Parts: sequence; C-alpha cells; structure tokens
Amino acid sequence: MTTPPRNDSAAPRILLAPMEGVLDHLLRDILTQVGGVDRCVSEFIRVTDSLLPDHVFLRRIPELHHGSRTGAGVPVRAQLLGSDPAALAANAAALARLGAEGVDLNFGCPAPTVNRHRGGAVLLDEPDLVHDIVAAVRRAVPADVPVSAKMRLGHRDESRMLDCARAIDTAGAAELVVHARTKADGYRPPARWDRLALIREAVALPVVANGEMWTVDDARRCLEQSGCDALMLGRGMVADPGLALAIRRPDEPPLGWDSVFPLVATYWERLGSTVAPHSRAGRLKQWLNLLRRRFPEAEAAWDLVRPENDPARVTALLFAGQPGSD
Repeated sequence: MTTPPRNDSAAPRILLAPMEGVLDHLLRDILTQVGGVDRCVSEFIRVTDSLLPDHVFLRRIPELHHGSRTGAGVPVRAQLLGSDPAALAANAAALARLGAEGVDLNFGCPAPTVNRHRGGAVLLDEPDLVHDIVAAVRRAVPADVPVSAKMRLGHRDESRMLDCARAIDTAGAAELVVHARTKADGYRPPARWDRLALIREAVALPVVANGEMWTVDDARRCLEQSGCDALMLGRGMVADPGLALAIRRPDEPPLGWDSVFPLVATYWERLGSTVAPHSRAGRLKQWLNLLRRRFPEAEAAWDLVRPENDPARVTALLFAGQPGSD
C-alpha cells in the first residue's frame, strides 16, 4: 500500500475537538485566544425525534450570537448526535438559519448512555443508516453550509470501518474526522493512526486525524503514519493550551505556566457568571487535572484545591495574590 505524500513544508490545519462536559464555549474561547486553532466543533447536541427550540442551540453554542465565531474569530461548527435522519435534518436546517458555520455529525461518542440510546459510535454497526443521516442533513442545509462527520474506527471492531467512511463520503460530507480507536478501545493507548491511511485511500473527501496527540512529537508521528494534513486536538490541547502553536512553530519556546496561569484565572472568573456555585470548583478541578499532565505547577494547584468545593476557599487558596488573578 502506498500513501500519497504529504506536503511537510506546510503547517497542518488544526481543529479543536468537541469534548462533552469539558470543552464548552468558555474553554473554547480561552484556548482559541492562545492561537494555532483553525476551527472548533461544539459539544454535541442530542436530537431524538423533534425539532429543538432555538434557545437550546444558543445556550450550547453562544458563538451563534457572534457569527459562529469565538472571541478570537475562530469558526465554531455545531455538532449534532442522534439516529433519526429526518429529525437531524430538521435541526441542522435550524442551525443553518441561526448562522452556524457548518454542521458536524457525531458517529464517535463512546459513552455507554449515548450508545444505549442509539447514538454515537454504536451507529458504526449500521453503515446504511450513517449514509442516510449524512445525506438527509446535506439535503436540508444550504449548499454553502459544510456538513462534516466524526467517527471512530468502529464500534466493537474495525470490520465496518471502510464501509462507514465510504457511506459518509458518498452521502456528500465535506470532511471526515477519524478518532483512531474503536468504541471498545475507549481512550486506551495506542491510537492506530496507520488505519487512517487506509481510510484516506478509500474516500475522496479530506480526512482529519484525531486521537492520543499530547505532544509535538505525537502530532508529527500521527501525520507521518496517517498521511493526513490536518489534525483534531482534544485532551492534548486542554492539557497544554500551547500545543497547537507548538505544532505550527516547533522551533519556538513552548508556552509556560506563567502564560497558562492567567488563562486559568480568566476561566475561573468566567465560571462565576455562568456556572452554579456548587459546580464551579469541579469545573476548575477538571481542567487542572489535565493541566497537571504537562505542568508541575498545575499539580501543586490541583493538590491545593482538590478537597475544596467552596468557591471562596478556592479563590483564597489558589488565586489570591497570584499573577494574572485580578
């Protein structure tokens, strides 16, 4: 098998992944301010058998109020999850009316609750249904609104991997992101980036590589093994807000804690106006838990606030007198 060569002189296009319960509009805004991200995808909006009211879309993707862009001007594509082609099409049309940059379809979520309700990665056992969903959404939105999809290598195994990729391609999608693990793999390493080369050979649409990229070296190896020229970063970008910039500019010094801590302080401040007090500390600890993978200072911060849930105590312990905490 031969994979078409990739133009190594060009920096890869970088997308920010949807991460349910983690990468909401607050964190999207902060991470895109750092730079290096070309496009975001929202957390999924679950569709059953009805048309959702506009306020559901606007609450989940407040960037729709601002041209479907983050504060840094980075486009945000709306992601839908479900199994009813007609209902998904109707909701996609509503998003297009609200000015969504595009519509992305979720065939990759591994969450057991989602899969039990016939959503996400479980649909990869049904390539015909995957095709019908993409085709229905493509027909429902204007031609200038891109429709994309995200999938894993399969549900329990990879036996229908190429069938699903071809189904998405022939249904009219403009782009396919592939998380290089099956649902059964969960998030256990390794990600099998070499499988993406097989998918690229089987389809005509652009394929974006996703999964297990924590460092610049990981990204380099993924590009080499997959032959892709675009990446989607998820946990790696949350753990290292400078990762996208570092991939683009590997010869420049990486983002340090002195630059990251003010981002954490901004996030904490914004949580105060959008999240209930009893949930605020948990959201901060969730981010610190990933940041400590990359920054020793985040490990120390995590140790300080881990037992605390009172916002005033967290502020006193972590932010009082710290640079960037005003």
